[in-house]
Amino acid sequence: MTDKRIVLITGGNKGIGLETARQLLAQGHTVLIGARDSVKGAAAVDQLRGDTAARAGGRAESVTIDVTNQESIAAAVVTIERAYGRLDTLVNNAGVLSYSSDGAASTTGQAALRETFETNFFGLIAVTQGLLPLLRKSSAGRIVNVTSILGSISEHSDPNSGIYQAKFTAYDCSKAAVNMYTNHLAHELKGTPIKVNAAHPGWVKTDMGGPDAPMEIEDGAKTSVQLSTLPENGPSGGYFHMGVHLRW
Repeated sequence: MTDKRIVLITGGNKGIGLETARQLLAQGHTVLIGARDSVKGAAAVDQLRGDTAARAGGRAESVTIDVTNQESIAAAVVTIERAYGRLDTLVNNAGVLSYSSDGAASTTGQAALRETFETNFFGLIAVTQGLLPLLRKSSAGRIVNVTSILGSISEHSDPNSGIYQAKFTAYDCSKAAVNMYTNHLAHELKGTPIKVNAAHPGWVKTDMGGPDAPMEIEDGAKTSVQLSTLPENGPSGGYFHMGVHLRW
């Protein structure tokens, strides 16, 4: 595997994405902070460059990318190709959950479903397909699709599961779709140097997770970091949290 990697993290300007960047920088990798707002992306890079651990390691740069805009994705691909010629890891971290419009299966509206899927599923696919040619140029490409335990049909079907009552129809369905896409892409890329896995960060203290979440953000980033840097004998096509394979 490439010792020092070039990594793009979508939605990397805050939350778990930003912490994933910090940890990868501390390992010495080049991390591209993907943000749809260039000002917020630049501010995140400034923050990382001021972090002692991150500063001692790799290099942070910002890349403007809106996962719901094909022109923005295409421009980001050109920017990365011109600057680096390849991409070693893609962390599809950008995601949305609208607590005000998401909920019961019988009442969650079409607008909420479409908006959620546009970012969480269709945007993820568009970014992945756009950057796949650059990932193929890596000697050890890695794709990390940040999903959620809320995308597990097995967990939702088990009355003894901790998420059995946690029903957010649009979000949960979008993450279940991400899990299936992860499986299909990993199958297609079997036999290549590219590994594709789904990462459940955990219930983390972020804007989305809220202050009552049991996990600190440092731990929430660990699964994405681990899957970003898998060795040659690492898994592909799996659904992981902190090294444990989850039930689909």
